[in-house]
Amino acid sequence: MTPQLQQAIKLLQLSTIELQQEIQEALDANPLLEAEDDYSNFNESSSAPQDGDKHEQAEMDSYSSDEHFDPEVPDTSEAMTEQNIKEDLPLDSNWDDLVSAAPVANTYNGEDDNVFQGETSETLQDYLRWQMRLTPFSETDLAIAEIIIEAIDGNGLLTISNQDILDSLGMPEVEADEVEAVIKRIQLFDPVGVGARTIQECLLVQLRQFDPSTPFLAETCDIIRHYSEYLANRDFRSLMRVTKLKEDDLREVMRLIHSLNPRPGADVIREEQQYTIPDVSVKKIKGRWMVELNPDAFPKIRINEQYAAMSRSARNSADSQFIRSHLQEAKWFLKSLESRNETLLKVANCIVQQQQAFFEHGEEAMKPMVLNDVAEMVGMHESTISRVTTQKFMHTPRGIFELKFFFSSHVSTESGGECSSTAIRAFIKKLVAAENPAKPLSDSRMAEILSEQGINVARRTIAKYRESLYIPPSNQRKSLL
Repeated sequence: MTPQLQQAIKLLQLSTIELQQEIQEALDANPLLEAEDDYSNFNESSSAPQDGDKHEQAEMDSYSSDEHFDPEVPDTSEAMTEQNIKEDLPLDSNWDDLVSAAPVANTYNGEDDNVFQGETSETLQDYLRWQMRLTPFSETDLAIAEIIIEAIDGNGLLTISNQDILDSLGMPEVEADEVEAVIKRIQLFDPVGVGARTIQECLLVQLRQFDPSTPFLAETCDIIRHYSEYLANRDFRSLMRVTKLKEDDLREVMRLIHSLNPRPGADVIREEQQYTIPDVSVKKIKGRWMVELNPDAFPKIRINEQYAAMSRSARNSADSQFIRSHLQEAKWFLKSLESRNETLLKVANCIVQQQQAFFEHGEEAMKPMVLNDVAEMVGMHESTISRVTTQKFMHTPRGIFELKFFFSSHVSTESGGECSSTAIRAFIKKLVAAENPAKPLSDSRMAEILSEQGINVARRTIAKYRESLYIPPSNQRKSLL
């Protein structure tokens, strides 16, 4: 491949943020390129209606061409294996399904003004060490506390045993009882329950901070301490049998459990929010869905005409060659950017044209579509479509979606038609949202319901899609609340 073709392919597969970095590097390396405040290449005229109406095209300077895609744009791709559109995601549901992420209720009525609640930009360890320094520990206890705090994971649980702490401490005179005492004190730090060895211990520490007169407090502690297996499996029938509690009483116990936090450390650690810059946007204008490039997603650059003109008045051939070489590189770079945007706009238009039912009615109306379908429509290689839809985002009235979101496999229907896997996932979410919490729908029952609507889906397929949506099985969705 020529260097120009390699550059075009490289720019095509970059995300918006990576493209911005690439453009900045080009600006730094090539004096013939400059940023400009008003870049006519990106404007409202880049809109393209789905019925093929032609719009006037804004012209760039003499070194680049039109913004709209050209139906004859050549396929600038290399061979590439199609990426899978859907992934099987692991199912992770246990204690977290039973309790909420809300902080434990604070029932402490003391006079300690040093304790406060709230987010912090520091790590969990920093926050705990700050409280450790405010606690009247002895020198030995401080050393023990430092080891304990360092061994607490992001969820707030202690990951090493008391013996490990003693071995790390290296003080033969220190006994296990002293380590346990420091652990108990750290467990009362904010957030309450941090430093517990197990989730059961974490929840029990939090329950001990409630007012002793709290209704069903003793029963809740007893269930967490002795019947956690029934609780994790949501076996409420067995719980009522072994605890002699009536259903209404067990419901109050579950409300109390839901007020606890099995991951107290997560309340302190806040991941930095990641912002997505959409590459294209979709709007409905006069009854037609229109696609346009996002002008804010791309740094605005052009060729410095003053420097370009100097190639004709250079004092010697070396200077002239230097300017001409960088001028040609600048032209190639701008052309590659233009080709990238043309291809992106062209593919986005095809996606919107095929998935108009989604924009009108939502995920349940999503049509089946694979990379090859769009590749044939736009006359490009499948690998090009894979590149242009990876890490490229579309802003729609229904939210921001990666372009790959609009692709899904085909599932047959009773009438001989086809339904998309995305639509089936939407049906599953809808069924689960509307089910009776006391009698959640099994995978087999959901398959039967879809079959009644003319969609033939096997039970194992329902289970696969349900797990990809992080929806636990029916026995774990059962709830008395």
